[in-house]
Amino acid sequence: MMRLTPLLILTAAISWPLLLCAEPANHLEQLLQQVQKSQQQEAATRKAREAHFLAAHSNQKKLLAAIKAQLAEEQKRSQRLRERFDHNEQQLIELEAELKRQTGDLGELFGTVRQSAKDLAILIKDSLVSAQYPDRTPWLQTLGESKKLPDIGELKQLWHLIQQETVESGRVARFPATVINTDGHASEQEVIRVGLFNALAQGQYLNYQTETGRFVVLARQPAQSENLLAAYLGMDDEQSNNLAVDPTRGVLLSLLVETPDPLERIHQGGIVGYVILALGLLGLIIVIIRLIYLAITGRAIQQQLLHPASPSLKNPLGRILAVAAKNPDASPESDPKQGHKLELQVDEAILRELPRLTQGEGLVKLLAGVAPLLGLLGTVVGMIATFQAITLFGTGDPKMMANGISQALVTTALGLIVAIPLLFMHTLVTSRSQALIQILDEQSLGLVAASRENPDA
Repeated sequence: MMRLTPLLILTAAISWPLLLCAEPANHLEQLLQQVQKSQQQEAATRKAREAHFLAAHSNQKKLLAAIKAQLAEEQKRSQRLRERFDHNEQQLIELEAELKRQTGDLGELFGTVRQSAKDLAILIKDSLVSAQYPDRTPWLQTLGESKKLPDIGELKQLWHLIQQETVESGRVARFPATVINTDGHASEQEVIRVGLFNALAQGQYLNYQTETGRFVVLARQPAQSENLLAAYLGMDDEQSNNLAVDPTRGVLLSLLVETPDPLERIHQGGIVGYVILALGLLGLIIVIIRLIYLAITGRAIQQQLLHPASPSLKNPLGRILAVAAKNPDASPESDPKQGHKLELQVDEAILRELPRLTQGEGLVKLLAGVAPLLGLLGTVVGMIATFQAITLFGTGDPKMMANGISQALVTTALGLIVAIPLLFMHTLVTSRSQALIQILDEQSLGLVAASRENPDA
């Protein structure tokens, strides 16, 4: 009984779920049949799983055998390739030794030929001659990279290209080529090539683009380029004309586009620069008007000096003489009060004439002093813009700071350019007006002195 107890416990544990799902058995025989049926189903399930596992295990063995066979085949192939590689290496060493033995001293020569071909390819690629004779660079590059010995034909071809480049560097040639105008329109034109330096077409200098093999008209042409080109095209044996040549093969002409002209320099000054120029123009207008007025007034005063007896009210001296003419009987000897009154009237007349003669001088002097201060203001504004560019973009690209620096320098220059001439013109206007005032003072003193010396006058 003690031995059957674990078996009964196990049987009860297995049959317990079945007893919960199935209908309740009336007696132990039905319970036994259900347990036996359940055991038969589990045994069938285990057999099916074992058969499936055995079949999968057999397939894995077959797949493993196939992979081992493939690995052995690849190892054999690798061994064959290694043997072939070693054989080729040995054969290459033997061939190189045979090449060195056959070339002897010519090996260094052939190395020089390859290096010369590479250098010439770089030179020809950027040469203006390539625009007239294209498709020379690929052959030179192939010769420079070739491992075999160059033959006689290749050596002659290399010598021909070197000689061609040398001869064409001293020639002026004409040939048709594609030229792109400043508006982007491309057309076929006759191009004049001046050695290796410049290319021209229809009175304009061209820039050669090595990437596209086309010519582009420079956005800004050198001064009198059209006249120089016309003179060149029309010259004969009896006359000699000059033509501007860029020895840097277009670099200087390309930089010409980035060099601002005087008007662009003024634009770089910004609003402060325009204000300085406006003030300078205002000062110039005032000086011109004042010089014209002083010249006319001075001529009238000189005419009045020739006829002091007939004063004219159209000039300052005449108006002063007219004051004295209104009091012909005033004499310090006969009536001191009348003499003193004459002096006062003459002084008053001179004071009335001074504003007309000195008008505008203070404004010109003020403009001459304000112009450099505005230039200093533009300098500060430009430096602020420069530091802002440095803060945003750093110092890696100097062009980002060029605008602010240009404004700083241009406004300073404009301020000095305006202030210095205005100072000279202010001095000139002041000297002219002071000269006329000196004449009026002298004549007024002469009138008073004459009245004292000639009381009967």
